Parts: sequence; C-alpha cells; structure tokens
Amino acid sequence: MTARTRKPGFASRPVNPEGWIRAADTPPGGKPAGEAFTARLTIDITPELRGRIKVAAFRRGVTVTDMLRDLLAREFPPTEGDRS
Repeated sequence: MTARTRKPGFASRPVNPEGWIRAADTPPGGKPAGEAFTARLTIDITPELRGRIKVAAFRRGVTVTDMLRDLLAREFPPTEGDRS
C-alpha cells in the first residue's frame, strides 16, 4: 500500500496572527468600516429610463452605482444632527 499524503486542512493557521486579527476590521474591498455600504435601495423604473441611466453612466466613464450614489449624495446632503 502507498502511504497517504497529508493534505492541508480547509483552514490553516495564519502566519501572522496579529495581522490576521486586524484584517477583520477592514471589510472586503479595502474600505474602512465607516465607509462601507450597509443598505440596499431598490426602486422601480421603466426599462427606457434604466437604459438612459446606463448610457449616461457609460458616457461619463463611471458605473451606474457610483453615478447614482453621487447624485443621491448631492441631492440629499447630510444635515447637522444626522447620523452618517
């Protein structure tokens, strides 16, 4: 019989435990916890409007998501006392 080779387990111990613990404080994508998006907004729009939005974002060289975030931030700026 041949000897069974030991395969690494599903999770292995981190080489640098302190760095591994601190890495949990940063969400995926590298944004600090205060800048992470925590809510999803769903709206109903016509297919024609969706198409116009996508074309406008493409022409500006940005994603639809970024363009709409900027639009909403501009239209609804934080006011004093609001939680951000």
